[in-house]
Amino acid sequence: MPEARPSNITTQEPATPVGLSRRIESIDVLRGFAVLGILVMNIQSYSMVDPAYFNPTVFGDWTGINFAVWLVSHLFFDTKFMTLFTLLFGAGIVLMARRIEERGYSPASLHYRRILWLLLFGLIHAYMLWHGDILVWYSLSALLAYFFWRVRPGWLLFWSLLLLLIGTGIYALIQWSMPFWPPEAITGNAQYWTPSAEVIAQRLEAFRGGWLDQMSERVQGSLMLHTFVYLSFGVWRTIGVMLAGMALMKWGIISAEKSNRFYTVTLLIGFVVGLPLIGYGASQHIAHDWSLKYSLYGGMLPNYWGSLLVAAAYLSFWMLSCKNQWLSCIRRSLARVGRMAFSNYILQTLICTTLFYGHGFGLFGQIPRWGQLAITVTIWVVLIMASDLWMTRFRFGPLEWLWRTLTYGKRQPMR
Repeated sequence: MPEARPSNITTQEPATPVGLSRRIESIDVLRGFAVLGILVMNIQSYSMVDPAYFNPTVFGDWTGINFAVWLVSHLFFDTKFMTLFTLLFGAGIVLMARRIEERGYSPASLHYRRILWLLLFGLIHAYMLWHGDILVWYSLSALLAYFFWRVRPGWLLFWSLLLLLIGTGIYALIQWSMPFWPPEAITGNAQYWTPSAEVIAQRLEAFRGGWLDQMSERVQGSLMLHTFVYLSFGVWRTIGVMLAGMALMKWGIISAEKSNRFYTVTLLIGFVVGLPLIGYGASQHIAHDWSLKYSLYGGMLPNYWGSLLVAAAYLSFWMLSCKNQWLSCIRRSLARVGRMAFSNYILQTLICTTLFYGHGFGLFGQIPRWGQLAITVTIWVVLIMASDLWMTRFRFGPLEWLWRTLTYGKRQPMR
């Protein structure tokens, strides 16, 4: 199957970042939408003890408006925006490699320089600022996913589904095997899933303390995320979705080249199938009273697959918007947010850690879920306004400029 190429791509000199004339609006819009939406879930990690992200019953009020906020977050945000980011990362690998190869150069060295610098940024972010960082996962996965970029899209989708099925099998196998675990393994998982009041108090004290006081929790959380969690679960999902993003790029799906009918059908299927599946999963969590044996592993699977469908629906909506020139003002702002998504992602961390951690205002553990949502919306406004102001004056966001300068080994023009 021949690869679909965006029609607005022309050749340029090698080893330079793309200019505005070569950017694909649909990708920038979708990236801006993703970086804003991901904060709805991330703010739970910034502001509460970690188990509350997965098991909302362990910390804070979970009734009334707080339950409604959790349910909306779970249905429409949980894993969906991370999925969009991962799809876009895979698409970006193909897009960059094509453009470098069009100029007669091998894209491998540029790709690996780019990814290794991102890995360094991610490690600094994770171990110095916030243990919920996703850049390390993306960097490690991109080192492997690059080997697939020349594969035909149909085969990319096959390998994507295979990796996602492996991840599913691991979740299911772990849940099935739990009755055979030794008691200390059950106890260790239970201590994470439903931490004691003493453990919760210890984490509250750490994050309400100064930057050095937070280090033990931050380093421990980052190490766990980058070793056991990534190697057991994250690698299959992240690389699998990246390969799907590569296929969508090659088919022209993620660059708004398909028909209105294609995107409309995908949008309807994504919502009509995905949301009930996720809702069923939520109801089963509640029915099982968020038990360790159900919810920690097997109970994650409805959202594991449903999030892919809802992410596809979101993608289709914004492709329709770009094709038909809907919501032009919103699209323009989202595109500017998306063009500096890296800077905005790190800025979210700086804002939220200042608000919630002890070196700032020390609000960790004190804001209910409805308050977290209100803060999220406020931060959205700040990021949109800041991106509009910045991108009317500069070519790149500040971290995008630094990343490109390091990748290309040459100081990039900013204005």
